[in-house]
Amino acid sequence: MELFQWGTDPWGQEVLIRVSWDLLYLSFWAGVAFIVFHLIYAAVWVPKLAREHAAGGAASADGIPAKIERHTLAARLFHWVMAASMLVLIVTGFFPIIGIQFAWVTIHWIAGVVLTISIIYHIVHATFFLDFWSIWILPSDLAEAAARVKRQLGQEGGEVQKHGKYPLDHKLYHTAVMLAGFAVIATGLVMLFRIENSLVARDAYLLAEETWGLMYTLHGLGAVLFVMLTLTHIYFAIRPDKIWLTKAMIFGSVGREEYLSHHDPKRWDVSSK
Repeated sequence: MELFQWGTDPWGQEVLIRVSWDLLYLSFWAGVAFIVFHLIYAAVWVPKLAREHAAGGAASADGIPAKIERHTLAARLFHWVMAASMLVLIVTGFFPIIGIQFAWVTIHWIAGVVLTISIIYHIVHATFFLDFWSIWILPSDLAEAAARVKRQLGQEGGEVQKHGKYPLDHKLYHTAVMLAGFAVIATGLVMLFRIENSLVARDAYLLAEETWGLMYTLHGLGAVLFVMLTLTHIYFAIRPDKIWLTKAMIFGSVGREEYLSHHDPKRWDVSSK
């Protein structure tokens, strides 16, 4: 399996062109493998842990409203615009590679611009209007993760507390999406100069050949990572035990019982909301 593709510039020098499309298939099957592993884990190991650690009283519902807002309308609109643009980018970027040919370039760059605008909007919205630190990995998340590992290994000191608004796996996913997203957006904006479009004048000589190769490589690495991320995200979105989260992204709120079952009121205080 090759990781990168190389070519020759006009002066006969070997230059990097882009990632090898072997990585596309690797990313796809890695996503499938993760899903299969998690299905087995959820069916065999999770029930065992639940039986062994079924204890502890339910948190008090005093002051907890019947419905708790988890995602504002603005946040939900961003999520679905980003999701739609990302799916369009994946289809237009990779379907021609696997043999499904169509006029994809214009659709691809327009979807990329929509994604870019939505991300800029989200950065401003999350920074000034939402709880900015709720989605970032904090020391308390690492302590919680260590306790969960100890519990799964049957060790002492593995008492696991409920998490705040977002558990560690959500935060890790957000970080991966952020890194891949910045890679494809930054390089994609530069790559607009290599195609005919209505935003910037085409200038194939804006960068040296080796620099263009680096742009295409970084763009490809971020893009193939999104294949695996998208597969796993859809999988978790349709799991019966996670469907309450998907409904929250559609309707905006979760019920009191769902909140108390999954969240620590001290780490995500909704009593005053």
